[in-house]
Parts: sequence; C-alpha cells; structure tokens
Amino acid sequence: MNRKTNRLIAVCMFLCLSVYTMASSKDSTSQRLVHIIGVDFRPAYTFPTNEFFKGANAAQTPVRKTFSGHVKYGFKFSPDTYWGRIYPYAIQGIGVGYNTFFNSSEIGNPLAVYAFQTYRIASITPRLSFDYEWNFGASFGWKKYDEETNSMNNVVGSKINAYINFGLLLNWQIDACTHLRAGVGVTHYSNGNTGYPNSGVNTIGGSIGIIRYFGNKEKMELYNKAYYTAYRNKDTFKPYVSYDLIIYGALKKKGVFPPYNSPVLVPGSFAVGGFNFTPMYNFSNYFRAGLSLDAQYDESANLSDHVANTGGVIDTENIRFHRPPFKEQFAVGLSARAEIVMPIFSINLGIGRNIICKGADTNSFYQIIALKTDITKNLFLHVGYQLYKFKDPNNLMLGIGVRLNAKR
Repeated sequence: MNRKTNRLIAVCMFLCLSVYTMASSKDSTSQRLVHIIGVDFRPAYTFPTNEFFKGANAAQTPVRKTFSGHVKYGFKFSPDTYWGRIYPYAIQGIGVGYNTFFNSSEIGNPLAVYAFQTYRIASITPRLSFDYEWNFGASFGWKKYDEETNSMNNVVGSKINAYINFGLLLNWQIDACTHLRAGVGVTHYSNGNTGYPNSGVNTIGGSIGIIRYFGNKEKMELYNKAYYTAYRNKDTFKPYVSYDLIIYGALKKKGVFPPYNSPVLVPGSFAVGGFNFTPMYNFSNYFRAGLSLDAQYDESANLSDHVANTGGVIDTENIRFHRPPFKEQFAVGLSARAEIVMPIFSINLGIGRNIICKGADTNSFYQIIALKTDITKNLFLHVGYQLYKFKDPNNLMLGIGVRLNAKR
C-alpha cells in the first residue's frame, strides 16, 4: 500500500478508536455507558455529475441508484455522568456499511468504516423526536480508473475514498429499549484530490433502521426519565471565548490547462501545509462561532502560469515547469466559522476569502468542513476538507489542534 492509503487508513482507525477516549475524562462515574446496536438500510439516487453516471460506461447503462446496508455499535453516557447530564441524547460509535451501485465491474462495491454521532434536534411527542446523524470515515474496495482495464471510469481515481454522510431522521421509541428510525440523507465520496480522477460521488436517499439498547426495560425506563429530567433542567451556561490553533498538512494531485493543449495531469504529488487561528465565542454547550485567520502554502498553486514547454504537444510525460514564486503559492485569508459541539466530536464549517494572495488559484473564496475529535480537554485531531469557489475540491486538512481557555 502507498503512503496515501496508509494515511487514510490511519485517520479512519483513529476516528473509530477516539470514540472511547473521552469516556472517563470527566469524573469517576463516567465509565458507565449505555450500549446500543443498530441496523439500517439506505436506498439512494446517484447524482449524474459525470457522463459516466449518465450511461457513458462499459455497460452503456445509467448509474442512478445505489443501496447500502449498515451495522453500527454505539453508546451514550449514563445520566449520572458529566457528559450524560449535558448531552442526554447523544449517541456515538462505529459503523460499517456495504454499498452497491449495481455496476461492480467498473465502480466496485465499497465497504465504508466510519465514526458516527446522532442527537435529538427537537421532541415532537414523548415517544417521537426529530434527530440528525452524521457519518465520517473511509470507504474501501472501489474500482479505480485504469487507462487499459477501466478507461471509461473517469470518476474514481482511488481504491480508498473518504466517506461523509449527513441525515435527518424521525426517531420513534417503540419501547424503552427499541427505537425505529426513518429519514433522508446525503452522502459524498471523494479522495480529496489525492488521486485523479476525482469527480466525487454524491447520493441522496432514504433511510430506515432500528436501534436496540442493551439492558433490561426497567433500567432503561429509569434512565429515560433521568435523561428527560437532565434535558429539561440544564445548568445555566456562561458564555466564554476559546481559541483554537490548528496545524495541518496533506498531499494532492494537480491538473493543469496549458494554452492550446488538452488538460494535463502533472506527475507526482504536491505538498500542502497551513495553520488556522480561530477565536470562538461559545454561545452554549452545543454551539460556538467566530472568525479564523487562515494561512496555507500549496506547492501546486498557479503551476499553469509557469509551464516551461515552448511548443508541441504537452502531455504527462514531457510537461515541465518553472517553480512559481513563494507569493503565488502562499495565501492568507479570513473565514467565518460555526461549530456544532458534542461529546468527543465537533463539526466545524467555514466560508472565507483570501486577502493576501496572488494568482488565480488562490485569489478566491474558499469553504471548509472539518471534524474535530477530542483527545484531551485541550488537544484534538483535525480532519478537514477545503473547497474553492464553492465547487472545486482543493485539498485535505489533516492535522492536530490545541484549544486554549477550554472549559468543558
């Protein structure tokens, strides 16, 4: 396996293992967990974002539907623990999903391994609630593009791709230990520009499943009453400002568009590195927001403006470059950030604009989605994804962060 594959596997394993790292960090009772097992099924529609999905494939058949089955283990903190009192309806855990696009010879049947978290948005009735769930991990077993054996698959360039899912669900409590859930969700698969092609695979569809709590019904009835009491009688929250400092890096592929030539994939991979400094105002235990100072160096930025070839057909084998000056590959920007805060995990969303930059590749808006996984109270793992111009995938953001003035 190459370094890219090893990194993706390592990140996925760390996310799964991190589900347990905070279980005993607050008090001596926090080792008491309520365990669950869940199964769900997700039929979905595949967006035709590429001619391959519209029928320009070896089967000459549109790829419009997908189906996946998932098995999940999770836990919630018991109501007499610190996390159970603050987040009484949070469930986090590890899932495995088998996916088919009904075109296994060209795309494969990828297996996703992921961390997940779900929480209640609102109570509709005592037994019915409106919830959300996210999944974040890696998917294995894709059939990638190959010029000789899989030349029509110009969508997938890696055997391993990131897997991201977000869903909205109705959660019906059948009894104290059994819940039926159904809803809708969107899924995105991508390698974060670590390989080409990287058109991305996007789906939208339904979900239906069941979760079962371990333990007897009498105990769970008492727990449910305690969770409800904790939810209704939250402690008064005092807002405060925390400060996140993040350092990250990644490798990426690069395609260029030389004048009067077809697009060319540049050989090799290019380094990306950067940092974010983000003061965040904590409005509640569940939400914080702020502004971030973002700096990034991208070794591949603005290569198109420095092609050294002077004539003839340019291809992957003969393309040459002059190294762009540092100021064309380094950019500093400001972004607005919003973050959903839960036990162990936080989801950070950002939209920003480079203000110190030069060249078309960096003179633009950018967007960020990131998952922060707590290692300790002040230290967290950062796994992010950056887009440019709201549509173009740019790079992964794999790093480590420090939180100053943390109070939870």
